[in-house]
Amino acid sequence: MLIGLLLALGCSVCYGTATVLQAAATRSVDAGSDSGVDPALLLRALRQWRYLVGIGLDGLGFVLQIGALRLVPIYVVAAAIAASLAVTAIVAAWVLSVRLSAMEWAAVAVVCGSLAMLGVAAGPEGSGHGPPGLGWALLVVAAIVFGAGAAAGRLGDRSRALVLGLGAGAGFGVDEIAVRLIDTIDPTKAAFWANPAIYALAAGGAAGFLLLTSALSRGSVTTAVAGMVIGETVGPALVGVAWLGDRTRDGLGWMVVTGFVIAVAAALALSRFGEAPTPAES
Repeated sequence: MLIGLLLALGCSVCYGTATVLQAAATRSVDAGSDSGVDPALLLRALRQWRYLVGIGLDGLGFVLQIGALRLVPIYVVAAAIAASLAVTAIVAAWVLSVRLSAMEWAAVAVVCGSLAMLGVAAGPEGSGHGPPGLGWALLVVAAIVFGAGAAAGRLGDRSRALVLGLGAGAGFGVDEIAVRLIDTIDPTKAAFWANPAIYALAAGGAAGFLLLTSALSRGSVTTAVAGMVIGETVGPALVGVAWLGDRTRDGLGWMVVTGFVIAVAAALALSRFGEAPTPAES
């Protein structure tokens, strides 16, 4: 359990730091078009060194996330990922000399406290695999996420940012669930390639990454990141409890619910840090 919690926290640090670097790089390139999903934007961002470093941190964070999902319930990992916004705020304050308000510092402290609550109350990772066809359902969700991102280009700025953010979060949420459905990680075995969760993992990650890149360059980044936080936490946590066997310590279910809700709410209060603020921002 302790190792799983440490992996989840390490994942949060990697993702939070990567956000500052990637958002700064994304905002420095021409958006090009108003399409919700813009692969060309991603290619332009990949020419920025900050974006590449961010990708490296995202890769490390993803490895830590997979390890954490194998050891602790999804709701713990989901809350830790949402808490990466607290890391982003601290990194922005340190590296970019951004001034955090008293309320934002309080939100950082609340995030830390809520994660501690989850660490105390969380039970072991569930061993369930959900209903038959859940892996295929995740593939369908990933396809819907791509479609929603493409359709978002027809919406106004605020609505577009929210849809892109929710879509990105849903894509990353697909990954959180898919990891739990993979029994073997040995690619030499036929069972590995026959598992639809493998393809859902790739499709969900690609959809989330592409939509998040587009969301960070258009409309309200605060709205987009708030949508992403909701999309990647609530749904996967519910699936973990309802279908995958995630539980809490005896008598501490109330603490898990309270800690999870508070962690997500505090992360939403820090959602403006989904972009890289300028040093002059207050």
